[in-house]
Amino acid sequence: MTDDASVVTVSSSMGSFWAVNNPDRPEFNLPLALHAASKSAATMLTVQYAKSQPGIKFNALEAGATATDMTAAFGIGRSVSESAKTVVRLATLGADGPTGTFTDEHGTSGW
Repeated sequence: MTDDASVVTVSSSMGSFWAVNNPDRPEFNLPLALHAASKSAATMLTVQYAKSQPGIKFNALEAGATATDMTAAFGIGRSVSESAKTVVRLATLGADGPTGTFTDEHGTSGW
């Protein structure tokens, strides 16, 4: 294993207690209970793996509203290549990079 091994979980702020309980956030009014629950679980798994595997960086990511088949019904989303920028940044962290975080393109987010 290399010193800069990384795992990036594509999660969502829909799984963030902070975001879905904040009336100023778009997640507050989205009725996507199963999606939110699965993303919350994915982020928690990421945190638990980060704690149990200190030689590997595990980080969860809010990639942003991305134009995919899943979001087409909402008419939202930026390009896949734009959203992938944060995935690539986290996947290529150096040995001193963070682990156990929930991140978006602006940095670490509330969860």
